[in-house]
Amino acid sequence: MKMLEMKDFLIRWSYRTTYFIMVGLLFMGCKPENPPAENEEELITEVKLIFTSQSDATVVTALATDADGEGPLPMEVTLNPILESQTLYYLDIEIKNTVNNIDLTEEIREEGAEHKFYFQFTNDLFSSPLGDGNTDLFDDPINYLDSDIDGLPIGLSTSWQTGNPMNGGTFRIVLKHQPDVKSATASADVGETDIDLSWVLTIQ
Repeated sequence: MKMLEMKDFLIRWSYRTTYFIMVGLLFMGCKPENPPAENEEELITEVKLIFTSQSDATVVTALATDADGEGPLPMEVTLNPILESQTLYYLDIEIKNTVNNIDLTEEIREEGAEHKFYFQFTNDLFSSPLGDGNTDLFDDPINYLDSDIDGLPIGLSTSWQTGNPMNGGTFRIVLKHQPDVKSATASADVGETDIDLSWVLTIQ
């Protein structure tokens, strides 16, 4: 009888030990997944402004490049625009990572709800929009031609009516990354700055 009790005890002990081993292995195999890494800031090495005349489709290009990519040197303007006076231009902005041959323009467009371009320019450089841009006051006029899924402007496409001839005007663009904070009243101080560049713009 004692032998049977001992045998029964060993069997139960064996089952119990196997159970705890299996539970332990199950917990070891169900390690929590690592949290997703935050989106790393994209490398931007080229910013191109493409002004297209509404009257005759003449294209004027402005360019800024980062010669050393991820190196210490900042992006520099390498080509300034010269526009005709009293002319309507459509402006398209193209952004690239030339190191890895990636066009970032469409990525910014697709993530438009997180991005917005702000503009600053010399007063009277344009007859439309008037003023000096919206980097200081968010509701100053800019002729945005594109919008995100919420109907808020992005700024990859805009229109500009040049004024009278002017030498040495400045034209600045600021691209802000505004995830979860972009709104109709968000200023250029909101979010992180992806691009901040100024060109010398001549009206002739």
